[in-house]
Amino acid sequence: MHTSALVLFSGGQDSTTCLAWALERYERVETIGFDYGQRHHVEMNARVVVLDQLRRQFPHWGAKLGQDQVLDLAVLGQISESSLTRETAIRMETTGLPSSFVPGRNLVFLTLAAALAYRRGLQVLVTGVCETDFSGYPDCRDDTVKAMQLALSLGMDRRFLLETPLMWIDKAQTWALARRLGGQVLIDLIVEQTHTCYLGDRSRRHAWGYGCASCPACELRARGFAQFSAPSGTGA
Repeated sequence: MHTSALVLFSGGQDSTTCLAWALERYERVETIGFDYGQRHHVEMNARVVVLDQLRRQFPHWGAKLGQDQVLDLAVLGQISESSLTRETAIRMETTGLPSSFVPGRNLVFLTLAAALAYRRGLQVLVTGVCETDFSGYPDCRDDTVKAMQLALSLGMDRRFLLETPLMWIDKAQTWALARRLGGQVLIDLIVEQTHTCYLGDRSRRHAWGYGCASCPACELRARGFAQFSAPSGTGA
């Protein structure tokens, strides 16, 4: 039986929902974050606030929420030409992938998370990747996660379980999952404190949270919130 988990936690909507999901299921939950020179570096500040608010507003979760670790992965920013690590426009490339794709990012994240989980004696890795409502990143696909679970388990001789609570749901359903887990309190926390905008914009407040409202991440979040909030939608 799995009793402990390490959540890959960025400070965004998806990873916050995944953290709440893990806190409902496991007796001991830790978090890991990655500073890779991301353009939306403000998420690193958001994650600290979200962790603090989760402890304050959900004491039963706070009792389970353990150590947080942040790793410096500046090398990812140095070797990539992504719109997430450079001041360039977000557009579709000739490869069919968006320019916001950071090659190898989630593969590196999962590998380092597994190494930390190995040392900390944690059994499950939880990540917010999804291929239902996503930007087309190949390292967010279910096949990739399954392959990584096998490779990490073999390579470290430790049977890891990789959980992806959002893999087969869209953004409206992600909002609905958050409400089932933590009610309106968690919805409000996600709206006010999490950060998803690729441009790092915290100057504009919308019904769904802060952001530029024009990058792919904001558009997904806004559209999902509108569907969730509609009387006949997911959140009804």
